[in-house]
Amino acid sequence: MQDKIKITLGIILAAVLIVAADSLFVVAQTEQAIILQFGEPMREIKEPGLKVKAPFIQKVIFYDNRLLNLEPPAQEVVLNDKKRLDVDNFTRYRIVDPLKFYQTVRTEVQARSKLEEIVNSSVRKVLGRSTLQELLSSQRTQIMADISNAVKLDAEQIGVNVADVRIRRADLPVEVLQAINARMKTEREREAKEFRATGQQEAQKIRAEAEKERAVIIAEAEKQAQIIRGEGDRQAIEIWNKAAGIDPRFFAFYRSLEAYKNSLSDKDGTSLVLSPDSEFFRYFKQTR
Repeated sequence: MQDKIKITLGIILAAVLIVAADSLFVVAQTEQAIILQFGEPMREIKEPGLKVKAPFIQKVIFYDNRLLNLEPPAQEVVLNDKKRLDVDNFTRYRIVDPLKFYQTVRTEVQARSKLEEIVNSSVRKVLGRSTLQELLSSQRTQIMADISNAVKLDAEQIGVNVADVRIRRADLPVEVLQAINARMKTEREREAKEFRATGQQEAQKIRAEAEKERAVIIAEAEKQAQIIRGEGDRQAIEIWNKAAGIDPRFFAFYRSLEAYKNSLSDKDGTSLVLSPDSEFFRYFKQTR
């Protein structure tokens, strides 16, 4: 009899434990939950702690309540001025309405896919009304605000609050960059040729001007040299004339000595044949 009682108590205790295990659950600090009954949401729980639900007929779905990141792949966007850009953006969001979230997208994977569509659509729509010049100017702040507002409005429909949407990078497509680089290279080469041609022209002009100045300077120097030499010759003649007037005999003697020195030197190998009685040797004959 006692054994049967123990067995019965054990069965009851096990049943109680099973029921309690399926009735109690814990909502973590970083989570929020929805209680479903036969697939229909009954209530949502946002406060952390130990919670209770009806066993077996109810189940719990947990959602993260932290700020989450969404980084979709870069997409090509055509601007209002027909410029194409590869836009890379990121979004920060939080699940704020678990009930609406469950009713619209069910899982976080589907929510990320839906939110990615919303973000990409808003980016294309807003940037499609903007030009590249506006995107690079101070209007960029307003453009980003318009994108964030559009995303926030659509994200509310799935129970998500979007904290921020940012464009991390906006580059021209690779083929466009290559075309621009080729065009810039051609333009720089053309400018370099123009600069070289201008430099050569200026160099020739400078050289011609320098040659002209050189010719003028040399001519002026030769002119001054001739004037100085002429003046020196004039003064030399005056000195010789004065010297000759003071002592004509000494002057004649000095001139003869100069003639002897110039004529009898053997520098050029010239030979002179003169008579000993020649007037040229008159000072060789005189003793005084």
